[in-house]
Amino acid sequence: MSQEGFKRKLTAIFSADVEGYSRLMGEDEEATVRTLTTYRQALTTLIQQHNGKVVDSPGDNLLAEFASVVDAVRCAVAIQKEIKSRNDELPENRKMQFRIGINLGDVIQEEDRIYGDGVNIAARLESLAEPGGICISKTVFDHIESKLPYGYEFLGDQTVKNIAKPVGVYRVLMAPRVTVAKGKINSPNAPLWKRKRIFVGALALLVAIVGVGIWSIYFRSTPIEPASLDKMAYPLPEKPSIAVLPFDNLSGDPDQEYIADGMTENIITALSYIPELFVIARNSTFTYKGKAVKAQEVAEDLGVRYILEGSVQRTGERVRIMAQLIDAASGRHLWADRYDRELQDLFALQDEITLKIVLALQVKLSGRVETRLTGKIWPNFEAWSYFVRGSDHRARHTKADNAKAKELFKRAAGLAPEYANVFTALGWTYWEDAFHGWSESREQSLLQAIELAKKALAMDGSDPEIHALWGAIYLRQGRYDQAIAAGEKSVALGPNQSFPHLLLGMYLSATGRYKEALPHVRKAMRLDPYYPAVYLELLGGVYYLLGEYEEAIEAFKVLVAREPHGIVGRQGLVMAYIRLGRKAQARSEVAELLRLFPEYSLEVYRKQAQSMRMDPAVVESDIEVLREAGVK
Repeated sequence: MSQEGFKRKLTAIFSADVEGYSRLMGEDEEATVRTLTTYRQALTTLIQQHNGKVVDSPGDNLLAEFASVVDAVRCAVAIQKEIKSRNDELPENRKMQFRIGINLGDVIQEEDRIYGDGVNIAARLESLAEPGGICISKTVFDHIESKLPYGYEFLGDQTVKNIAKPVGVYRVLMAPRVTVAKGKINSPNAPLWKRKRIFVGALALLVAIVGVGIWSIYFRSTPIEPASLDKMAYPLPEKPSIAVLPFDNLSGDPDQEYIADGMTENIITALSYIPELFVIARNSTFTYKGKAVKAQEVAEDLGVRYILEGSVQRTGERVRIMAQLIDAASGRHLWADRYDRELQDLFALQDEITLKIVLALQVKLSGRVETRLTGKIWPNFEAWSYFVRGSDHRARHTKADNAKAKELFKRAAGLAPEYANVFTALGWTYWEDAFHGWSESREQSLLQAIELAKKALAMDGSDPEIHALWGAIYLRQGRYDQAIAAGEKSVALGPNQSFPHLLLGMYLSATGRYKEALPHVRKAMRLDPYYPAVYLELLGGVYYLLGEYEEAIEAFKVLVAREPHGIVGRQGLVMAYIRLGRKAQARSEVAELLRLFPEYSLEVYRKQAQSMRMDPAVVESDIEVLREAGVK
């Protein structure tokens, strides 16, 4: 084949075909074609959901490519689980099973087609796979071994048709991570005695793990590289510090993603009640969602010692949870476990995992905190699912998402009227309406937030979130002392929750207590290293009001870099430059402000400051500074 007009690339090649296709066609052509058409659509959908692309589909075969081998293998597992679920509804003689082979190799691309040994090897791997199974090349295994929670069986170096050198082949077990090595096997359909030997070997390995106190079906077959203290983005806290990574959804259904997310968030929230711990906020840990990251890298990025990771797999009304706690500083697993439970037991299991973490980190709980960790259990899964999905929408802070969150929280409240945090969450949606003007009446929305906050407080005064809401309500009403008292209560009950610290910093700043505000703002940013832009707005503002203009400029520059089309960052730079006598730089920022926002004026700033309930004397002082910089 001429190379002219073609290009080469490295890609993950996915090949699938139907086992026994000729038999199926011989028995009933029309039924086979209908089933194949339906199944192929399901395969195509899952491939697209996992960032892959179908490049060919002749007969019963399907060829696809992925930029990531991790995505390719995840997709293959999801496909086999989906096909198995569909086959359960068919008579035995009409079940259609696929074999899948995955290779990472160099290919030649011609328009939308791919060719070469890389493709041929994927096809040979497919033929080695059992019906309903997956075989991968050693090159794929080397890339995913420590990144996915599956087991692997080494089938040896296989001599395959039209490929010069033997190919190292692994079978993906689609089950907890144990890698089984054995001698060369020329046929994937190994005799029963050989399969028993493999099973006995795996069982012996499992017993050995239990013997040293780490029974782990989520076990990494290779040691974890310890995190480097020199590479830590932040100094390690004196307390045990932990980041809970988003649990993987292994259900093969993106619609079940909220279960894994909700599980993760609940564990983070429970840990955040413990003053003897340092817990990274959900906002930061969820930036790693869907990414293949190493524990030591996360530890270095976030400045923590311990990492919790896991997975959730729902099958009907049952759920399998796998979790492991890693000491990233030493590269050791502290514990790992698997839990198979009824769906309704999910909530008790969250508490159980949280308490296991506390025990592993040798933290002694106060009676109040222990009671909080083992408190009420949701009355039903449906209510919890509405609450989790509503929380996801509320975190996006848009008008449409806030309305959707409100709808979902109302459904949750109808099914779980005894749950205070449902009414707290619902109260926050009305507060957002009042703050942003998303409703017809700001006043009416605030009144609804107050009624819900009263109800939630009467039900559970130990929840830090309800006191955070009351603080925001008081701030909106200009009742600053009460806002500060509520903020302090919220921080005391949830010492590891970033947002209450930020709010308390805001309340203290609003009353001119800038020196007291600064530590809370900085603590909020440390708990949430990938903090939203509003954290920088408050930090820069507090430094400015303290007269620490160089520090304010540094914060506002970072804010401008993150939000180049925003007002607050450039506005802060203008005022800080004027305070330092750097008029040329201030006027340069004003020119950019007016270019981005031609309507910007002193009156615009006054209205903005009034909506934030800023001290009138401070507002008038700022207006004089802006006027000096050339704002009219």
